Amino acid sequence: MIDSWRYIPLIEAPGQVQMSIDLYLVKQYEAGEQPPILRFYTWSPVAISLGYHQRQYPDYWKSLLYQGQPIDLVRRPTGGRAVLHQGDLCYSLITSDSSGSFYEGYIKICEFLQLGWLSLGVKLTYGEQRRSYLKQTNCFSTSTGADLVDGEGIKRIGNAQLRRKNTILQQGSMRLNTDAQLYQEIFLEVAPSQLNLSQEKVIESLEKSAAICFQKPLVKQSLQDREWQQILSQNN
Repeated sequence: MIDSWRYIPLIEAPGQVQMSIDLYLVKQYEAGEQPPILRFYTWSPVAISLGYHQRQYPDYWKSLLYQGQPIDLVRRPTGGRAVLHQGDLCYSLITSDSSGSFYEGYIKICEFLQLGWLSLGVKLTYGEQRRSYLKQTNCFSTSTGADLVDGEGIKRIGNAQLRRKNTILQQGSMRLNTDAQLYQEIFLEVAPSQLNLSQEKVIESLEKSAAICFQKPLVKQSLQDREWQQILSQNN
């Protein structure tokens, strides 16, 4: 019986490293070497992540710059459309699926997001499933039943999953303080309104809500040296 979750504190790293961390942890979880895991992270340098099946995107993305530095293009192991990782806060969650249906699994996981953001004064509900989503390049242009939107219908959290056997990797991006000019340059549309929320406040609230919703304590444990060695060796 699982007595706790592993909570990995905030990691700032390049996008390819972040994705390697998640894939390594998924393998460890599948092998029974890890309990369920929750972690938060940010991308440095700035990057655009592409959904696993997303093959179409503008050519000019390959030469984008932000503050004089190239913007990375990184492929996620999860689905969905392109996400700009600048001014956002990301989370990854690894657990088992005992819910049955695809969207029941999303709803069960996303409860902690809704509860945490509600404690910050932002009520979030689920988006609507739309077939037009797959025609979009930008993840935040529209929402699906797996995403969370505010009272004005603005998508605040985009979620996507990788499912292997009984294991779920759910990744999400929470839009906090995106550079509006950069967003418009990339996606050719106006950026969503900003939220006056710090990463620290959001993380603190979500730590508390996760322990409540998952009904297990979160045990803080940073990645160990041996884990970093194995993760970084995947990129060589």
